[in-house]
Amino acid sequence: MDKSLDVILEALPVLLDGALVTIQLTAAATFFGAIGGTALGIARLSKIGMLRLLSRIYIDFFRGTPLLVQLLIIYFGIPALVQSLGISFSMDRGIAAVLGLSLNASAYLAEIVRAGIQSIEAGQKEASESLGLSPTQTMRYVVFPQALRRMIPPLGNEFIILLKDTSLVTIIGYEELLNQGRLIVARNFRGFEIYITVALIYLLLTIVASQVFSLLERKMNPTS
Repeated sequence: MDKSLDVILEALPVLLDGALVTIQLTAAATFFGAIGGTALGIARLSKIGMLRLLSRIYIDFFRGTPLLVQLLIIYFGIPALVQSLGISFSMDRGIAAVLGLSLNASAYLAEIVRAGIQSIEAGQKEASESLGLSPTQTMRYVVFPQALRRMIPPLGNEFIILLKDTSLVTIIGYEELLNQGRLIVARNFRGFEIYITVALIYLLLTIVASQVFSLLERKMNPTS
């Protein structure tokens, strides 16, 4: 038992550094995914048929294919394609990780945004437009603020899923929490202690994230 504790304590600083990278990666992917997801969600509701079609194709592709495969395409596939054209090109691991997670997250966030906007009563949109607000102003000042409050619970769930999905970037060698654990195990062969510690750190991060979004939901609820 003492030996196991020593192994964990020795590895903990490196694992915590990996956890910090995981948090940063999740935050970056959430930020860019939210921008893309909002644009895609609005495009899904557009009156322009081509926008609806393109956004639907994008969403279906990223929701219908494994994130792991998407990461491999971005990190290995795209550089190979570019190099086949005689152009020297390589993909940075960090950029590939953020790009892959962001593109995937935006597809899921798009459906959350679409559902949130559609949950607002049509009468509010009609009333706003009758008062002289343009469709853009109606969306910005009337519909979206209300929709955002209703989106908080599913957004929290998606954030937690994304947090755990960051472990998949270990396949491209990006040194987040899981990959740091794998590197430690490759040196000391103490897989049980290290991977249990990694799992507990992930659990702690998801609990904290869940509590933060629960607090945010209560703060944004006008009836609370």
